[in-house]
Amino acid sequence: MCMDKYVIIGGVAAGTKAAAKLRRLSSNSQIDLYTQDTHVSYSTCGFPYFIGGNFDKEEYLFARTVEEFEKSGIHIHLEHSCEEILPDLKKIVVNGQKISYDKLLIATGAKPILPKIKNIHLKNIFTLRCVEDALAIKDIVSKSRHATIIGGGYIGIELMEAFVNRGLKVTLVEAAPVIMPIFDYDISKIIQTHVLEHCNNCIEIINNDFVTEFFGSDKVEKVRTQNGRETETDFVIICVGVRPNVELAKNCGIELGTTGAIKVNERMQTNIDGIYAAGDCAEKFHIVARKPVWLPLASTAIKEGRCAAINMSGAKEFFYGVLGSAVTKYFDFNMAITGLNERDAKAFGFEPVGVVITKSDKVDYMPDAQTITIKVIADKTSKTLLGAQSVGYGNADKRINTVVPALNCHITVKDFMKNDLPYSPAF
Repeated sequence: MCMDKYVIIGGVAAGTKAAAKLRRLSSNSQIDLYTQDTHVSYSTCGFPYFIGGNFDKEEYLFARTVEEFEKSGIHIHLEHSCEEILPDLKKIVVNGQKISYDKLLIATGAKPILPKIKNIHLKNIFTLRCVEDALAIKDIVSKSRHATIIGGGYIGIELMEAFVNRGLKVTLVEAAPVIMPIFDYDISKIIQTHVLEHCNNCIEIINNDFVTEFFGSDKVEKVRTQNGRETETDFVIICVGVRPNVELAKNCGIELGTTGAIKVNERMQTNIDGIYAAGDCAEKFHIVARKPVWLPLASTAIKEGRCAAINMSGAKEFFYGVLGSAVTKYFDFNMAITGLNERDAKAFGFEPVGVVITKSDKVDYMPDAQTITIKVIADKTSKTLLGAQSVGYGNADKRINTVVPALNCHITVKDFMKNDLPYSPAF
């Protein structure tokens, strides 16, 4: 009996999800996963909470161990670097050895952007992308009094919470006028105001500025910005963003999309027969904008890995796109978003109209009522909903969850008002 041979490059979200799904779909196939990493199937989203002391057991970071994969007949090859893909031969080159495949999945993820900063290679300057990074940062936190974070996005604000939780003083440098610039300015301003009002003098946020130089004889000791601000520090985290890891795909003739990520269709297929791509290395289709985008989110990577596996097995499945739905928090203050913000809506050709309202998440007389601010965005011409943002101490994410299916269905504001949502003063 002929046995299908599946090869997967990359072992975090999309790659391991695809491997597990392929095994369920095809019990007799050979599945080999190659990763240059020292670990597999780990939660990068959990890193800030591990560093912040929410849990101390390293094993909680892993969804599945190498041994568990091997028991199900999935062969995990750690510290194996794929150097080349040879589509005509249906082979890849790993550590100098040629490995054949019937179907190949590229799940190489993304890699951190390193800005051009003088002396960036001093010790105690970190990015946060793999388990070793998380362990090293957690270790240095216990020996430090001050941390500098470059970048005020999701990772930046989650690490800021982690460091404050561990008793450190923090300086955060963000090039935009406010932190969390993925939100519209009016909502991001609420977030930054809240953080500073509840910082107990342990946080400094520097906006409209960027780091140009690090100082130190061996390890970083001081940071200087373009505007001349100097800050003494024990360590630095660079989290200004990531970019798709596509060199391997590009070098073998796989087409890249307009965003610079690997171009795939609804079945996660590339332009080369038998080769698929999923996760942070792959381009997405935005359901509202109806155009290609690149949004590196773990939840999306898992869905794409599943879709790719089904199609690799010979069945048919479609991944219809993304909304960019995301949620995070700073201690008890929650932040959630879905769809387009006003800035992106304009860039995609819409005429956005935004409405902001601040209210209690429950009836005011309830003792646990909390204030939340919600922004809803629609297109002035078509009246179609485009996106929503919500922040506050209350159930901000719950409000955003009601908008997600509406965006999926391209409904108008008038249709959205027909929602028959459950009500009780306690909720």
